[in-house]
Amino acid sequence: MTDLKSKANKLLEMAKKLFGKQVEALAKQEAKVRVLLSDVGQKLVKASKNSKIQQVLEPISIFIRMVKAHFSGAHKLSNSTLGMVLLALVYFLSPFDLMPDFLGLMGFVDDASVILAVYSKLKTEVNGFLEWEKIHAKP
Repeated sequence: MTDLKSKANKLLEMAKKLFGKQVEALAKQEAKVRVLLSDVGQKLVKASKNSKIQQVLEPISIFIRMVKAHFSGAHKLSNSTLGMVLLALVYFLSPFDLMPDFLGLMGFVDDASVILAVYSKLKTEVNGFLEWEKIHAKP
């Protein structure tokens, strides 16, 4: 278990090296974040038939809602949380990451690993958001 967590953290660090500067700039540009969210949604629709993607559908869906709530001003995220969430989404969307998506299953393994590593790292913030969302859900 520790070895798996260690590998996930290493992959997350490599993702930061690949996309960190892009994510920092992106976090300041709401219009570009909206395009990112739209593109992620489109990729999810296309990829949702792939059984390997099923395990990351919920975390990605939560990340999308967190970002939307942040930019609407309804539920602000810290800069570090926003950056981590955007990193996961950028990594998922990018066809050119550590294991390119054209490699099929292997191309999605690293995407899933980064998403799940971010989800795990932000578990407290995610749970807080989900609680906030329950309280503020429209009937």
